[in-house]
Amino acid sequence: MKNNITYLILIVLFASCRSNTIYEEPIDLIPKDSMMMLLKDLYLATAAKNIKNKRQQKKVSYITLVYNKYNIDSLRFNTSNLYYTSKIDIYEPMLNEITEMLKKEQEFFTKAKKIKDSLYNDSLKNISFKIKKEQKIKELKKVDILKKTENLKQFQRKN
Repeated sequence: MKNNITYLILIVLFASCRSNTIYEEPIDLIPKDSMMMLLKDLYLATAAKNIKNKRQQKKVSYITLVYNKYNIDSLRFNTSNLYYTSKIDIYEPMLNEITEMLKKEQEFFTKAKKIKDSLYNDSLKNISFKIKKEQKIKELKKVDILKKTENLKQFQRKN
């Protein structure tokens, strides 16, 4: 009797674990290209949560700003996202393309940061060069003044 109950429970569990749920396309489905851009911006917004902004604040939620940018609400996003995730043959290429877009953006911003840093470092070098040049000029002026005073003293001794 215990074996029959155990088998019955196992059969029910295995049967319930199968997912044959097919979601119908929602009426207000976000188009595929807009959904990709939305997901990309949402990934960036969630990643930015742990980075300090200009006001040195952390844990600011930018997700509502993304929703406002695309003129949608969270319910519409959730229903569209649920539909796309149920269709893995559609969703997986979307995610692959989003990761490619993010990698390209990362490369672009890495290059831009290097250029900005090089310009900043060049300006620092120019400033330090100007400071060193001014210091040398001041030293030369001091040496020139010392020589002139020495020459004046020697001239006064002779006269």
